[in-house]
Amino acid sequence: MRRRDFIKAITASAAAWPLAARAQQGGRLPVVAFLNSASPAGYVPMVTAFGQGLKETGYVEGQNVAVEYRWAEGQYDRVPVIALELVGRQVAVIVANTPGVLAVKAAVTTTPIVFTTASDPVQIGLVASMSRPGGNVTGATALAVELAPKRLELAHELVPTASVIAVLINPTNANTAEPQLRDLQAAAHTLGLQLRVVHASTERDFDTAFASLARLRPGALVIGTDGFFISRSEQLAALAIRHAIPAVFENREFVAAGGLLGYGGSVPDAYRLAGVYVGRILKGEKPGEMPVQQSTKVQMFLNLRTAKALGITVPPPLLGRADEVIE
Repeated sequence: MRRRDFIKAITASAAAWPLAARAQQGGRLPVVAFLNSASPAGYVPMVTAFGQGLKETGYVEGQNVAVEYRWAEGQYDRVPVIALELVGRQVAVIVANTPGVLAVKAAVTTTPIVFTTASDPVQIGLVASMSRPGGNVTGATALAVELAPKRLELAHELVPTASVIAVLINPTNANTAEPQLRDLQAAAHTLGLQLRVVHASTERDFDTAFASLARLRPGALVIGTDGFFISRSEQLAALAIRHAIPAVFENREFVAAGGLLGYGGSVPDAYRLAGVYVGRILKGEKPGEMPVQQSTKVQMFLNLRTAKALGITVPPPLLGRADEVIE
């Protein structure tokens, strides 16, 4: 299936929610609600991985389970509204990323909830502990927020003459923005760098943010971990190219679209683990007794063509550490 057709399929499925809910009530297919604060355009790898996880436990979407998707399209203020729509619906399991599970957790105390998060789930109050979550919530984590300082180090390694490096943060996503910024400021101090922070929470903000970068003239840009940013990876890469700024983000899609470097945990792998947990819950396991899964897979992607266009000589040791080099 082509990427465009896939996006249309998972977007259109949201309109079928009432029909799927009635099907479950009739004893046909269990319904899984998939709530995400981002958009389907940037989450094709994650949705695919989630389906793979379901398949590992014997479930195939459309055959013996129905999955209904709800997307906030990066508008975090819409997440609680969408979450409230789920309350009272007879779904078998709710799957949500951090903003969604935080919104739905307080209102849903019996329906199993499986989360995906880049934050510490204990620290932000999703579970009581990693080994024994308790209640109706469990999930999977991906290394992301804690890798922000490493992205700063990599940016410094690529542009060692830079004394000023900028970071793009989404201020509306406090659960990831605040800890990232705190860790980045500490890392910048250690490296002797000046950190300049620019903000964006909508597509309209991107042009303003990059216009600010043109005035600040940083040597490089680190893009913070955020679901909305992930769903706009290609757009962010295009803006970095247009403004000729070395940019470091977290995923392969960013680098494939022309971004300089990607370094981060595997978000798709976390969604695969979430899919496995949904399947196990559908078979009768209790989420509170299922330890939070941690995806420890970390990957580095490098666009050598972009490096050459920016006049950057990639140090051989860094080149050797890359999992994939795009030339």
